[in-house]
Amino acid sequence: MNDPFDTIVLARGLGRGPTALAAFDAALRDAGVANYNLLTLSSVIPPGRRIERARWRSPAQHWGRRLYCVLSQAREERPGHAVHAGIGWVQDGADGRGLFVELHDSERERLEQDLHATLGAMTAGRGVALGPVHTEIASARCEGEPVCALVIAVYASEPW
Repeated sequence: MNDPFDTIVLARGLGRGPTALAAFDAALRDAGVANYNLLTLSSVIPPGRRIERARWRSPAQHWGRRLYCVLSQAREERPGHAVHAGIGWVQDGADGRGLFVELHDSERERLEQDLHATLGAMTAGRGVALGPVHTEIASARCEGEPVCALVIAVYASEPW
């Protein structure tokens, strides 16, 4: 039987607003996930899943549904300062099982290094080799109004 949730969509969002929370909502809209109740998951990618980088498609009838996801988000209110949100992952090429990590930082290079280091420690601790590290990073710079950068890995949407 084909699993309807065999694809995990990896989306990015950037937002600005009069408050940090309004910027977060704008980033959710940019990623296509604003009208859901987000249920955040930890870090395990089930076997048989593939990762697709794309904006999440949100049908109108999905308003208020549960959205299972891994979420990295960072907000900044200080003009001239930047934020970076990222998700890194490793995935076995044979069966699709893998791991996600979500981190954020004010320095993009440090974020990239931390994503790699964290996944290295997680795979070593499990005694598994899951392939190369992949990353998706969203960045925003505050130029007046608060900003938010986010990356979200969407597993599935379900009604209540």
